[in-house]
Amino acid sequence: MYIYLNGKIVQKEKAVISPFDHGYLYGLGLFETFRVYEGHPFLLDDHLERLNHSLEVLNMNVSYSREEILRALRPLLAKNHLTDAYIRVNVSAGIGEIGLQSDPYLHPNLIIFAKPLPPAMNRQEKKAVILTLNRNTPEGVERLKSHHFLNNILAKREIGDMPDCEGIFLTKEGFLAEGIVSNLFWLKENVLYTPAIETGILNGVTRKFIMKLAQRKGIAVEEGLYYVADAKKADEVFITNSIQEIVPISLFDESEMPGNNGSFVQDLQKQYKNLSGYLWSRNEW
Repeated sequence: MYIYLNGKIVQKEKAVISPFDHGYLYGLGLFETFRVYEGHPFLLDDHLERLNHSLEVLNMNVSYSREEILRALRPLLAKNHLTDAYIRVNVSAGIGEIGLQSDPYLHPNLIIFAKPLPPAMNRQEKKAVILTLNRNTPEGVERLKSHHFLNNILAKREIGDMPDCEGIFLTKEGFLAEGIVSNLFWLKENVLYTPAIETGILNGVTRKFIMKLAQRKGIAVEEGLYYVADAKKADEVFITNSIQEIVPISLFDESEMPGNNGSFVQDLQKQYKNLSGYLWSRNEW
């Protein structure tokens, strides 16, 4: 496997960064994950929009354009002989002295990982399990897709190695939040519901895209504070992220759901597949 590291494509075994990188010392790092479909990085502009905003928040003096990432991504895909791939773009703060830094980080490290994926839309449904571990609050004003992943790791340990399950976080107040690596949606009487950003969830790129898909179909979308009982009354439940795409839920906290048989999810999956080969942003469609 080859990775991209600060302008060079290197074997993963030969990739090195300094132990003084504040991404390592203090968790000052960000990442975006997305899929490449037959060479096209789906919704890349949306991922970069979130990444560049988060870089400003973390005081990293850099931003990335579509053209810059493509100049790195295309030879990386070719070197790994990939046309369909899982991509992780990772930016860490770079070298600093031991101690907290308030000055901007001028030389962040950019690493891009690419690995093969099975074909999209494998139609795997999952069971949703309510976690006993609460969702932690964001470190700042909003949750960033950052290196601070302990809450997610502990949640994954709680449910164990169960690929057919997703753990669902609640806030300390008992409101539905999100999955360990996903955003949560449910449909009830032609209204699509999803927990509000105020619950501390990550505002997922796929989350925003699904909300736009639903609105274009004439489906009302409501964000708010909801309890487990609200979702258990749903007609359909599903979770989303940029790698797994749209995953229907067959069992939500022991309540049976349509899973793969849900007509709304089936329609969303079809639209998603049709758009994944060329769309750069939800805003251009």
